[in-house]
Amino acid sequence: MARLTRAQQQERTRAAVLVAAWREFAEFGYVEAKIDRIAERAELTRGAVYSNFTGKRALYLAVLVDDAERARDAAEPPAEPPASVGQGLSSFARVWLERLPFLGDTPGSGHLQVRSLSGVLGAEPARAALAELVRFEALLLALALEPRPAAPAGTVRRAGLALTLLHGAAAVAENAPGAGDPFDLARAAEHLAGLALGDDPEPPHLPYVAPARPAEAPWAPPGGLHDEITGRPVDLGDDGVVVVLGAGRLSAAEDAVRSAGPDDRVTIVVVTGDPAETGRLARLRIVDLVGCLRRVFPADRLPRARVVFDATGAVPAALDHLPADDADPDADLDLTEIAIQVRGGLVTAHATGRGAGYAAARHPSLDPGRSGAL
Repeated sequence: MARLTRAQQQERTRAAVLVAAWREFAEFGYVEAKIDRIAERAELTRGAVYSNFTGKRALYLAVLVDDAERARDAAEPPAEPPASVGQGLSSFARVWLERLPFLGDTPGSGHLQVRSLSGVLGAEPARAALAELVRFEALLLALALEPRPAAPAGTVRRAGLALTLLHGAAAVAENAPGAGDPFDLARAAEHLAGLALGDDPEPPHLPYVAPARPAEAPWAPPGGLHDEITGRPVDLGDDGVVVVLGAGRLSAAEDAVRSAGPDDRVTIVVVTGDPAETGRLARLRIVDLVGCLRRVFPADRLPRARVVFDATGAVPAALDHLPADDADPDADLDLTEIAIQVRGGLVTAHATGRGAGYAAARHPSLDPGRSGAL
C-alpha cells in the first residue's frame, strides 16, 4: 500500500477530528464539550487536535461550516423560481425552518442542527462581524428576491426582517423544541413582502466619500479563488468592480452593488485578520444562506454579485494593502475597505477607506448607462 503524503495525512487527521468533534458537540453541547474527549474519540493526541484547530471555538465553527457546506453542495434547485417577492420569502422560510430541532433531539444535536452560536461568540470582534454578516445576508437574499441590477433598499430591509424572524424562531426552538408552527412562520415571512417600509434615503455618508483615484495600471490578481454562490472559479481580472471588505465592513457591499451599472460585475472579496474564528464565522453564515438560496431559486436567479473568501489576504496584498504585521501595527484587516475598477486587464480606478466600493463603482470610466443609486 502506498504511503500517504504529509498533506493526505493531515487531511485524514482533520477529517477524524471533525467527526469526533461533531459527536462530542452533539452529546454535550458547545459549553460542556472537552478537547480531551474529542481527541480520545478520534484516537489522537490532544496536540494533534490543536495542530489543526486553534481551540474549541474554532473547532466548533469548523464543524458547523462542514455541515453547511455539505447541505449547500447537496441542494437541488427548483424547477421554477418563486412568482413574487412574497412567495420567495415564504419558500426561503420553509427551507430554512427545516433545521429546527424536534422533541427528543438532544440539546447539543439541536444546537448543531440550527447552527447555533449561543455562548460561542465571546470576543467583541466576532460579535461585531456577526452584525455586519446579518446585513450582508439580507443583501444577498434581496438580490435573489428582486432580479434587478440592485435590489431596492426596501427589499433588503424586508429580507433582513425575514432573517430576524427565522433566527428568532431558531433561538426559541433551541430551548423549547417543537415550539412554534413552521407553516405559520412561513406565512408570516410571506406577508413581510407587503409591509409598507419605503426605500431608505441615500446613506448620509455617501456624499462625503472621496472619489476613486483614476489609474491605468496592469492588474495581476491572485488565482485559485471561487465564487461561494455559484461554486465556479473566479477571475478577478474580469471587467467590473472588485471590492475587498473586512469581516467588520461587509454592510458596505450594499452601496457598491447599488451603485454599479446593470452590466458591471461586482465581486465582494471577504478578508479577516482571524481566519480561524472570524473567517469561519463569515464562511458559515454565507455558505448556510447560499445553501438555502440554491433550493429556492434556479441558478439564473441567484445573486449576480460574486462572493469570494480570501483566507490568506492574497487579494489585498496584490493591491499593496499589507496585513497589520507587515505594515501599520494598528491596522485591522477586519476593517478593510479597498475597491478597484477593472477594464481590459487594467485597474482604471482605485479607492480605499469608507465607501471605497461606492467610489469605485461610480467612477466616470464606468459605462455611462450605469444605473446609479436606487
